[in-house]
This record gives sequence, structure tokens and C-alpha cells, in this order.
Amino acid sequence: MCGIVGYVGKRDVVSVLFKGLTNLEYRGYDSAGMALRDDGEIKIYKTLGKLINLKNELEARKSELKHPTSGIGHIRWATHGSPSLVNAHPHTCSCGKLVIVHNGIIENYKELREELLKKGCTFRSQTDTETIAHLVADEYASAKNLETAVRNSVKKLQGAYAVCVMHKDVPDVIVGARKHAPMLVALGEDENFIASDTPAIIEYTKKTIYLEDNEIAVVTKDRVRITDIEGNEIIKKVEILPWEPAALSKQGYKHFMLKEIHEQPDVIRNVLNGKLYDIDSPIILNEVKIDKEILKKLNKIQIIACGTSLHAALSGKYLIEDFAGISVDVEASSEYIYRKTTTDESTLVIGVSQSGETADTITAIKQAKAKNSHVLIITNRPDSNMARLADSLIPVNAGIEVSVAATKSYSAQLISFYLLAIHLAEIKGTLNKEYLKSIKHELIKLPSKIEEVLSNVEPIKTCAKKFSSYKNFIFISRGINLSTAYEGALKLKEISYINATGYAAGELKHGPIAMLDETMPVLAILIPGGITYEKILSNCEEAKARNAKLIALTSSNDKNLESIFDVVIRIPEINEIISPAITCVPLQLLAYYIAEYLGKDVDQPRNLAKSVTVE
Repeated sequence: MCGIVGYVGKRDVVSVLFKGLTNLEYRGYDSAGMALRDDGEIKIYKTLGKLINLKNELEARKSELKHPTSGIGHIRWATHGSPSLVNAHPHTCSCGKLVIVHNGIIENYKELREELLKKGCTFRSQTDTETIAHLVADEYASAKNLETAVRNSVKKLQGAYAVCVMHKDVPDVIVGARKHAPMLVALGEDENFIASDTPAIIEYTKKTIYLEDNEIAVVTKDRVRITDIEGNEIIKKVEILPWEPAALSKQGYKHFMLKEIHEQPDVIRNVLNGKLYDIDSPIILNEVKIDKEILKKLNKIQIIACGTSLHAALSGKYLIEDFAGISVDVEASSEYIYRKTTTDESTLVIGVSQSGETADTITAIKQAKAKNSHVLIITNRPDSNMARLADSLIPVNAGIEVSVAATKSYSAQLISFYLLAIHLAEIKGTLNKEYLKSIKHELIKLPSKIEEVLSNVEPIKTCAKKFSSYKNFIFISRGINLSTAYEGALKLKEISYINATGYAAGELKHGPIAMLDETMPVLAILIPGGITYEKILSNCEEAKARNAKLIALTSSNDKNLESIFDVVIRIPEINEIISPAITCVPLQLLAYYIAEYLGKDVDQPRNLAKSVTVE
């Protein structure tokens, strides 16, 4: 989950690396560091905490630098070893000539470390990364070639890695290698870049080459050479990035999260564009490559995802089963990969990931492909590792999402599931045509209804202020909005650090009701018109009888709700089946404003990173 950027070229190296790390800070912010080639030496700068501390350190010591010509930078999310200066990257070998930055987890580092200790290597940190530094240095001592040393070293590594290596005796050369962790090379004029993600380099170039597992890149100012792990040169396709640098600007909003919440109406329009033309036309999913005859016979789907994407997947299960009558299992990727599954060639496996680089989900997808399942990927990053593994793809078109807490990508995933469920229903003929038209009509109107919510946030702000001092929260719903309750609780936990839990409303009386008193707010999502509305109201009455503070999120205009609930947050009238795509927005805003009232770091919550690239 760490961020890596490397540069060789004519620009101000410190500025390029710092801007690149700034745009990658969503990947980790426990510590930061740079290694710079300057005046024939490798100079290392490291600080604990967020990137601003590294900027201050570099400013204080700028007189030490003459004219750096290349460098590698790193922003860390701690895995092996606590956040500390000694564990911060870059790491060096014993003599200090070789420097390395690394993203991933080396599973056999202890065994390698024991071998290197016997050879006289001196270890300073608790990280697995330092083991790689000593290993490459040991190989370099005999090979006298940095590329060969890296190649021989990574053959010995077990686990996941994206590494960049520099050596004092090899001027202005960065050698990068990857396995199960993302890495790309970006091309410029008299300059080249290497990074763990595209935001690091988008300000300078859109021309990129994505490295695959067991590939090695040698990057200089004038050339990029890519080989396989045996040293055979590979000619790679140069791809053009679809994003502009402006996507990384807050554009006047206080936080990226707030900006991204407000982008959701346009994001939904982008997802629908080209797929839903009008209520009389079928859904068009050109990148879903499954034969329609196979889809007609399909009777089993497995969806695998993590975190917020898992909540979108739970909505997807409800929709596909309701619309198309196909049995759907949903499982956390981290559980799927460690048990015997019933996945086979007759199973459609859907992987969901904002980044397309989620390590657990990638492993799960590879396992499914090994069993000959057709793999459909729903992701915000069509340039990602997961998208390249896909047999079919639904790109969600949410644009770059910077805030660690996912908002617009969640909405885009939800809409993608609506489109897929309708598409399956149309192929299988499982829904009444007039009902299908009504659902499509609701989807087309959805962006404007969300804009209504975003134009009237004062009730949500008032609610946030009133409840910001509470230490615990319960979110409840039933049916299609149960996953919304899970997601609302997760958002509050992520950015405010308030203990929040989502429950099926009917499960309150089976244990959680014991926790209810005046210190435990209960937020209920209840949409009239569905079969669960009255049942949820009854569950809320049960909570009220235990003195719990009650918040309603509803499209109902019933004034009697004020006699039951302490706060009522109203959204525009909407069909219950479509409502998760709008109920998520007030919950995002509620979490945001509570966190802001509490003075939390909204965009970079503690211990979290945007892209979870380790299992």
C-alpha cells in the first residue's frame, strides 16, 4: 500500500519526487523518504509521519544538495516494523552504496535475513525491505551489474513486491521489478519515470507502460528497457492515460472527500452514458463478453470484494437475484482465497475493486481463472492489474478518487450493478417490460435527485453537530438498504473513529438491543413503498423504548415520524429498489461533517490506505 516514485531527467528531481509522493499519499502516510543522486553520492532524507515533515526536512537541509540528477521516493504504510524513522524507506545495504524502496510483503524475509547475517550484513530496521537491500548488494558484489543483481535477487523472494533500486556506482539508473504489486514506467522527453500508480506522474506525461509480474525495468534519462525475469527483452505497449492533472485538485472544496461526494451526480451520468440510452432501449454492456446463450442458462454467480466494494457487492447480490433470478454468493476476498470453493467453469465470478489492485481480490480472481470461470471485473481503474486479468469488464468511470474513504467509486459500483442486473434480466426475460421501464426511468432521474440532497446539507450538518460527541453508533435497515447501513457505519468508523456497526433491523432483538440506552444513537434507513417499512418502524419503536436516540433517513413525508425520531433526514421520493444509490449520499455527508466537527484528518484517516496491495 506504499507509494513509490522514481525519476531520471532534467527537471528539479526533489520537486518531481515530492509532487509524485503528494499525489500518492493516499497510499500511506506513516513515514516518507527520498534517495537522491547528487554530486556522485547517494543522499538519503527520511522523516516520520506525513509528507509535510519530509518537505520541511528537505527545506532545512537544502544547502547540502548541489544538483540532483535522479532519485527514488517513498511514502509508507507500515507492514513489517512499526512506523519509525529507522523503518522508513529508502533502505540501504551495509556499505550504504545501494538504496531501495519497496511496496509489498516478503514472506521469506526471515530465512533470507539469517543467511545474510551469516555473510556479515548489518541490519538496522525491522522491515522485510532491508533484507532485499542486503540481498541485492550481495548479488551485486559478484555480478557487478545492477540489473543482473536485481534479477537474481527477486528470483529468491517469496511474496509480493514492487521495488526500485539505485546504486552509487551506477549513475542515474533506476532498476524496478514487480510481482503481485503494481508498478508502471512513464515516458518523457530526456526524462523517464517509474511509479506505483499513475497520479505520481500524470502532471508530466500521459505515456505509460504497465509492468507485469516478473518483469524488470531499467530506467535511464534516455531509455527504458524491460525484460522478463530471465533477461529476455520485452517490447511493451505504450498506453495513454485518460486523466488530466486537474483531477488531483480539490477545486475549492475543503477536502477531497467532500469534492468527491459532490461529484457523484456527474459520475452516475458518466456510468450511464453509452449504456442506458432511454427507457425503451436495452442496456448496452459492450465489454461484457459472455455469450448471450450462456447468460440465459447461467444459474450461479460469485462476487468477491473487500471493504466498501464488498458492500456494493451485497447490493449487487440483491439486485441480480431480484431482477434476474440467478443465485449469487458474496464473499470477502480475504476469506475466499483461503478455503475450498465451488467455483468452476460454469460459474460467473465478479471481482469488485475501486483500485483494481486489491491484493486479496487479485489472488481470488487468479484462483477463479485457474478453475476456468469467466471473470467479470467492476473497477474504477481500467488500467489496473485486475482489469488486465478480466475476461469481461465494467469500468465505472468515476475518475481518480483521492480521499481514502471511498464515496464516488461506491456509487459508480452500485450503478454498475444496476446495469448488470437489468442486462441479465433483459437477456433472461425475467422482468415485466413496464417495470423495467420504470427502473430505467428512476436511474435516469437519479443524478438530479442526488443534486437535491447536495443542495440542502444543512439538516445533515445539524445532525452531525448534535451527534458528534457520541462514542458509539448503530445503523439499521432491511432488504435492499441493509448494505447501505453497513457502508454508512463503515464511513463513520473510517474517518471519525467512532465505533459504528450496521445491523439487519430484525437482528436488534437478537443481541444488540442489550447495548441500547441514551448513549447509543440508532440511525434507521427506511423507504416507504417496500415490504419492510413498517417492520423497521417497529424495530425503531423497540429501540426508543430502551431510550436510544433515533435518526431516520427516509423519503417519507409522514409528519408522525418526528414523534418517534429525534432527527429526520429526508431525501427525494424514490423507488425503494433504487434507493441505495441515493441513501448512501446523506450517510457519506453525515460521516464527513462529524469527522470535521471532531477535527479529524478526513482525507487521510489513521492506519488506512487507499489501495490495499498486500494480503
